[in-house]
Amino acid sequence: MSRVGKLPVTIPTGVDVTFKEDQISVKGAGGTLLLTQNALVKVVNEAGSLSFKAANESREADAMSGTMRQLFNNMVIGVTKGFEKKLSLVGVGYKAQAAGTKLNLAVGYSHPVNFDMPAGISVATPTPTEIVIKGADRQRVGQIAAEVRAVRPPEPYKGKGIRYADEKITIKETKKK
Repeated sequence: MSRVGKLPVTIPTGVDVTFKEDQISVKGAGGTLLLTQNALVKVVNEAGSLSFKAANESREADAMSGTMRQLFNNMVIGVTKGFEKKLSLVGVGYKAQAAGTKLNLAVGYSHPVNFDMPAGISVATPTPTEIVIKGADRQRVGQIAAEVRAVRPPEPYKGKGIRYADEKITIKETKKK
């Protein structure tokens, strides 16, 4: 059995978990998240903690039990603490500005690049060269951060562009005559 799938997920106070015919709903201070239940996984509720067991002995069911457990755990963490991704802008004149649910980027193009944030995702710019994307859904926060980074990915010769805050860019040496 999957090592991750063996661990139970404890449900903290203030988090409400409901089961429908094919969905698991997690509601907390950060919002409400839904997870589609898989037929290969049995969910067992044991006194405030959920266990995810494989429905049969197949390899797919074993792998899916660990996946479902981790997706559910991310939902519980998301509605209690939330997730955030930090991006930094490197380059002369590169700046970002958050205005409500919009993110305005000036990253060396002849036009500004504007992003509308979807519901449940908030964006902040503590400084003009930092972007912080927050939300309850881990996948959506990561996807939005990847889309913002894709506007101007870091280039390998000078290192200019939008990068994750903890990302290391290996600078290439230029061509010699």
